[in-house]
Amino acid sequence: MLALSALHDMVLFVEVARTASFSRASRNLQVPPATLSRRIAAMEREFAVRLFDRTTRRVVLTEAGQRYYERCAHLVDQAKLAQEALRESAEKPSGHVRLSMPVDLGVVVIGPLLSEFAQEHPGISFELDLSSRNADLVGERVDLAIRLGQVRDEQLVARQIGSVEQRLFASPAYLARRGVPVQPACLVEHDGIFFPSEQRQSLWRLQADVRGQSTEVVVRGRFFVNNISLMRGLAERGMGVAMLDPGLVQEPLAQGRLVPVLPTWSAPRLPMHAVMASRLQPASVRAVLDYLVARLAPPSGVVLKA
Repeated sequence: MLALSALHDMVLFVEVARTASFSRASRNLQVPPATLSRRIAAMEREFAVRLFDRTTRRVVLTEAGQRYYERCAHLVDQAKLAQEALRESAEKPSGHVRLSMPVDLGVVVIGPLLSEFAQEHPGISFELDLSSRNADLVGERVDLAIRLGQVRDEQLVARQIGSVEQRLFASPAYLARRGVPVQPACLVEHDGIFFPSEQRQSLWRLQADVRGQSTEVVVRGRFFVNNISLMRGLAERGMGVAMLDPGLVQEPLAQGRLVPVLPTWSAPRLPMHAVMASRLQPASVRAVLDYLVARLAPPSGVVLKA
């Protein structure tokens, strides 16, 4: 029979393995660092095997530690869900949900939806990280990350919750200086503002709104940024043509700081995904995810990545 102390040690071990840090695991578990280190050392003595290679800079699983982690991580997750199921039987979903998302998406799209959700679920609290970087879901204990575009990390679970329209915009001053493109091919004579790329150019795929035509144009530019607000600001300051969601540029459009470029053309919609480290999620996270899916109504359904 598995002793309760052994299950507790398993929880400690899995947290250190996931965060690759004794100090982070200590904070997450609210266990004193000395206690955590002592319990891991006791496990290593009991089994006569080293679980972690420790240096002053990092903590890495040994081969034996990796095998043990692969066998017990899901048991720890299942135990946490079992406890959550007990709470669900007596009350509505509750708990603390940590979310990460791009700044503009959080302010304009997700934030208003979360405020509506919070009114319906007073037992759930939130911690929001608005940043252009992709958070480390495991190491930073992020429950749900909202990301634009394809999710290429096969270790994560991604569910499409919506999509974002993409159209071209530039400042009137830029177009007065460089000319107004009358067809997609004209874009080769213009500067683009892009998300980061290994090349100093970007392939823009465009489709006509009415005629069903599609084309591809290689556009060059000087600015590659991973922040939509900065991209919009650079376009307003005349640095080039940017591909943006019309919903995120309503104010500069209304004030004339930006104008549409090739208004009868658009790029394919950019998918919006909710990303998780595991399919095993507590009721609070599942409730948030289901709410976002229902409100954002993705046209292409749900996509799961193992």
